[in-house]
Amino acid sequence: MNKPDIEHVEKLILDAPIGHYIGKEGARILAERACCERVLKDGEFLFHQGDLEHCLYIVAEGRLAVVKERGKGEKPRILHVLEKGDLVGELSFIDDTPHIASVMALGDARVLSFKADDIRPLITEHPRVMFDFMRAVIKRVHHTLADIGRQQMALQDYITHGGKGRF
Repeated sequence: MNKPDIEHVEKLILDAPIGHYIGKEGARILAERACCERVLKDGEFLFHQGDLEHCLYIVAEGRLAVVKERGKGEKPRILHVLEKGDLVGELSFIDDTPHIASVMALGDARVLSFKADDIRPLITEHPRVMFDFMRAVIKRVHHTLADIGRQQMALQDYITHGGKGRF
């Protein structure tokens, strides 16, 4: 992992949905104090199901797939595609549990990595920024759960109507 250009990272954070919550000051603090950059090649995994990492990621460039890995030699099943600005690993970051799915690059990609150990000191040094940061993470989790609920309802409607209609 590399230490990226601060101004560039600040802009990426501000352009991401999380930037709307933490503002310019928060983006600058995170860029300076708690951010590393990781480059992924096509098909490379950011992490695997069951890994216990203490990191939160923001997709900076490219696309990532949340996948369910299968047996040896079988392609992983894509569950969700993440785009620039999306958060990755936020649940494990917050509740310190292993990842429930794997994440891999769909083409070359870059992510901004935020380690919990680098974030913790900011809680006392910049409590308002960190409150807004955690608020943004929780908002993202709520958004994801709402999306999943809508997808499940659409699938249930499709199944209930015998595969007729829109899906």
